[in-house]
Amino acid sequence: MSQSSKTNRRIVLNSRPHGAPTSDNFRLENADVPQPGEGRVLLRTVYLSLDPYMRGRMSDSPSYAPPVEVDAVMVGGTVCRVLQSKHSDFAEGDWVLANTGWQDYAVSDGQGLVPLGQELKHPSRSLGVLGMPGFTAYMGLLDIGNPQPGETVVVAAATGAVGSIVGQIAKLKGCRVVGIAGGPKKCQTGVETFGFDECLDHHAADFADQLATACGDGIDVYFESVGGKVFDAVLPLLNVKARIPVCGLIAHYNDTALPEGPDRLPLLMQTFLVRRIKAQGFIIFDDYGPRYDEFLAEMTPWVEQGKIKFIEDVTDGLENAPEAFIGLLEGKNFGKLVVRVGEDK
Repeated sequence: MSQSSKTNRRIVLNSRPHGAPTSDNFRLENADVPQPGEGRVLLRTVYLSLDPYMRGRMSDSPSYAPPVEVDAVMVGGTVCRVLQSKHSDFAEGDWVLANTGWQDYAVSDGQGLVPLGQELKHPSRSLGVLGMPGFTAYMGLLDIGNPQPGETVVVAAATGAVGSIVGQIAKLKGCRVVGIAGGPKKCQTGVETFGFDECLDHHAADFADQLATACGDGIDVYFESVGGKVFDAVLPLLNVKARIPVCGLIAHYNDTALPEGPDRLPLLMQTFLVRRIKAQGFIIFDDYGPRYDEFLAEMTPWVEQGKIKFIEDVTDGLENAPEAFIGLLEGKNFGKLVVRVGEDK
């Protein structure tokens, strides 16, 4: 279904998932297009970003941000066009980066909107390489990981929206990069498109042995977004004073209980102590929001000069967002996943 000027399609949280989300957890409903009052703008969504963190917001367990309420619009970053403006800082036709969620239209008082100008050649990039994923990769690697020339950087989810950029920045900083991805095609892309020195398939039966061979001198920086068996393989290879930026744990987002087996916390803490490892979680805009312009100033030329390459996985139609999101959590996407909600005009 295409975008209508008279109806606001909204995808709301129909129920909280237990384990992996299903289509039943979402509901598509129609509402009136909201009207802006004084000091507000009406936004039309053109692109919607789909990201793993949204799974956490579907649950009501304590986290860094409040959960989405049942019957409320699903959260999400968007690139929008200003359709009507009664706000002095915005004009009709402006492009803005927003967080208006899974819907066609929204009203904003201007807080949190990032102006993108009247002309924007590639709107979806503001949700990917020049948006939250690129910002996450840039600050997490450079500020927390602090990679030095000649060091070995290992990147989980290496061909995804964040990991692919992490690995390329590490290469620009003179590091050796070993990517980890799911499947031969993704691993081939990691080497041939993104320029990693090696890229290993975590589905391989001997994955841990392959990683040990690829990292014969140990691991100095491990960019973590997965957890699970990938982290299990990384842990014994961490060098003294290794750094671990932690931006996600997608292997555990659908867990409903702690994993069975022996308690491995003592091993983890002993490794961190003996090897003096630094592991730091971060929430990108909470922790680094004031440095967004710094990121854009360096990343934009890298993209324009072809030093940073990226892949977009575009789904057409708001109604297809739930299926695309479920596939994201299963690793079916290839690159940054966005939904084209409306026309690029």
